[in-house]
Formats: sequence, structure tokens, C-alpha cells
Amino acid sequence: MSSQTPIRRTRQTKIVATLGPSSSTPAMIRQLVETGVDVFRLNFSHGSHADHGERVKAIRAVERDTGRPIAIMADLQGPKLRLGTFAGGPVDLTPGQSFRLDLSREPGDAARVGMPHPEIFAALEPEAELLLDDGKVRLRVTACGADFAETVVIAGTRLSDRKGVNVPGVVLPLSPLTAKDRTDLAFALDQGVDWVALSFVQRPEDVAEARKLIAGRAALLSKLEKPQAIQHLERIVELSDGVMVARGDLGVEMPPEDVPSIQKRIVREARMAGKPVIVATQMLESMISAPAPTRAEASDVATAVFDGADAVMLSAETASGAYPIEAVSIMDRIARRVEQDTLYRAMMDAQHADPEQTAADAITAAARQVAHTIKAAAIVTYTTSGSTTLRAARERPEVPILCLTESSAAARRLMLAYGVHAVLTEDVQSFADMVHKAARIAYAHGLADDGQRLVITAGVPFGMPGSTNVLRIAWVERPSQPGPGARSEHAAIDARAAMADAD
Repeated sequence: MSSQTPIRRTRQTKIVATLGPSSSTPAMIRQLVETGVDVFRLNFSHGSHADHGERVKAIRAVERDTGRPIAIMADLQGPKLRLGTFAGGPVDLTPGQSFRLDLSREPGDAARVGMPHPEIFAALEPEAELLLDDGKVRLRVTACGADFAETVVIAGTRLSDRKGVNVPGVVLPLSPLTAKDRTDLAFALDQGVDWVALSFVQRPEDVAEARKLIAGRAALLSKLEKPQAIQHLERIVELSDGVMVARGDLGVEMPPEDVPSIQKRIVREARMAGKPVIVATQMLESMISAPAPTRAEASDVATAVFDGADAVMLSAETASGAYPIEAVSIMDRIARRVEQDTLYRAMMDAQHADPEQTAADAITAAARQVAHTIKAAAIVTYTTSGSTTLRAARERPEVPILCLTESSAAARRLMLAYGVHAVLTEDVQSFADMVHKAARIAYAHGLADDGQRLVITAGVPFGMPGSTNVLRIAWVERPSQPGPGARSEHAAIDARAAMADAD
């Protein structure tokens, strides 16, 4: 544990930042954490293993220095569907003209181009649409076979080498894990990443395949970027540890007017399931080159916070942009301002999941209500696996959730969850030890002060995952004559249990 005063966030919504050329030095990573980053994303679509390995080392060094758990997410590239090349550079297209796609590796021209993906041809049918270059060029299939597709240009006037291909409305017979992804996944797991983000999820089976390979070494986050995944949303959320609303590809393959309502649907589904959910892509896009966002971008971030997302994410803004610190700072300020709005609290309180008929859910739901009624400073959860803390986060309480755990893996993974302030600590042996330690750490980390109360939940017997069955209230008392450095984890803070155990 660092001797410095622990970093204390004054917001519940977490910030994910992508590392890249603009943000990978140890000094910059430290500054990003101090400014507000809770989770770092490593984008395996770019950079070498050596690059990502150095970033992991730098993050862990900052973690040791600050004493604050930091989550690392490895974002796998997934299948990239692209055209071949053109013999004479970019070609000009005319809406209404014919254009052929085939498996030939010969450079293309204004009449045809190679598309080295037999899986696409196998899934195509007449009248299917193909979107090229993020939807800038649209083709409609008129005839197709195992190695070709005759199309007509619906929209778009220019096409160049290796542009991306999207096939909306068609389930492609592709695994989300390419040979490159499997190599990247093995490397990321050996580096000790906390979350793995799976791209190109189409079906629940895709999630099951990745989970088998990860084998519990990291939490699995499914990126929802394909319309086909939305058809299986409930099952995909159930099989995942968390989800991401990846609005970039969703906005290509679906009508733009559908994306906002789908975003809300995904966030709500994840919240009801108690799974962390990230809203991502183009949140502060203009800040790649500008020191301040547009008003529309600020409103976009605010909307994700109002929806109750666990986290909002920065991509190129921090990876390659000119203003990574400023982007994190404004995202932090927007989130804090929204969370102070009375409308925000009303919206969170209006959307609570019905608790399951278990002691754990009953205790957790009661903890939020008790904390509100007695104006507690924080809810404290003791957890081994993280399940107790995730239940608390699902309730979206108005106070921070202090997660005490002896598992560094659980502490780091929970940094993605709403309102969680995770602290590594040795396991407790008794109720008295539990209450005393909760009050001492809450005080040391600036979550509670003299005379304030805590709502504490835990499971008996201690150390058994998922056994939350105790709720206690404690007062925090500062010693009458505190010595120098009293606000440290080792300060002599006492607590008096004020409620009988609830079993």
C-alpha cells in the first residue's frame, strides 16, 4: 500500500481510456490515473506484443505507487473483413452501375475487386446489402455464388484499397477468434490482464467459445457491435461478465436512428443482470485534434451517464489524440455534473431490478435503502469473488461502494463496476474485526468521516463466495487525540455496531 493519500473519485461512473502513441509513457499513464482513468484498454488491433507488455508494466507500477487497483482490458481485434486492392489506385463509382466482387487476388478496377472472404459469399443471397468503407459505399447483391457476387451500386462514388466490408442482416459463419486473436489472447492472459473484450460477437456460442479459452483467468466482456448479437441480447449478457455498446459498427450496420434506443436497451439489460456495461465509440471524437469537445459530444457522454452505464470509454481521444489528459478531465467533469443532478438520482431510483428470492439479493437491496434512510457515507461489501459487490452496484446506490477483498484479481475487475472503490485487505476473522476494519479503511480512503455511518454487508461464514447474509450499521469515530498521519489506513478508527445481524 502506498504511503500517499489514496486516490478518491467523486463520481460513480467509471472512465475507460485506450492507450496508444499519445499516452503510453509511465508519466502519462500516472497522470491519466490521477485525472480520472479507472480502466486502461489495450487495443490489439494496433501495436506489438512488446508495446502492450511495456504498457502493462507501466500500469502495474502506477498501481503499486498509488495503492489503487487499476483494471487492464485487452480488446481483441476479431475478424476484419476487407476488400483487396485496386490496380490504379482509388476508383470512381456511379450509383446504378454494376460492380463485381470475387475471390481473385488480381488487383481490381472500376468494374470489380477481390474480396478474400469465402465465408461472406457462402452467406450472401440476392437482395442482400453490402456496406463498404464504413457505409460510405452501399451495394445490393443481384446474383451470387460460392466465389462471386454481382452487385449494383446503391450509393457512394469512390472506393480505395482494403476498405472494410460489413454485411448487415447476415449471420456470417465466422468465429470471433482468428488465429491472431488466439495468439493475442494467450499473450494478454500471460500478462495478467483483468478483462478480455471479445469483438465480432454474433451468437451466444461465440461467447462460450471465448470463455472456454480464457478458463477463468480474466473476466469476459462481449462487444455488441453486430445487429445479430442484439437478437440474442439476453443470452449473451447472461454468458458474459460484462458488455460494451460498441456504437461504431452498430451505426454502420443499423440505421443511425436505431442506435440510441438500442444503446438504452443494452444498458438496461446489463443493469438488470448486474453486469458492468460500457458505452463506447466517438464519445469525444473532436478532441482527437481539439482541446474541447462539441456541445453534442458533451451531451452524448451525459446521456450515457443518465442511462446508468457503469463506464464511458475514450478510444482515439487518448490513444492517438493531441489532448488525452483534457479528454479524460472533461469526461470526468461531465459525469460528476450529471450525477449531481436531481433528475439523475430520480432516474436511477426508478429503475431497480427486482431482487432474486435469495438472502444475498434481499440483503443487498436492503443495504441501498438503509444507506439512503440513515444518510450513510458508504456501503461496505466484503467479497471473495466479487459477486456481493456487483449486487450492490446493480442497485445504483447514491453513495460509494467500498469493496474490501483479499483477491487482487477481484479488486481490479471490480474497478469497472459502478461506484466501486476497491481496496485489498487481509480476510477478516470475526464480526468485530469486520466492522473495525471497514470503518478504519473507509476513513483512511476519505469515504467516511468522524460521526458518519456505514452500511456493511458480508457473508457468513467468511470467505464463501455468494453467501451474503449479514447487514450491519456502524459509526465511524476518530480518536480524541489523533496523532500525525491519523488519516491513514492504520489510523486508530473505532466503530460501534448499531444493528443486529440480519440473517
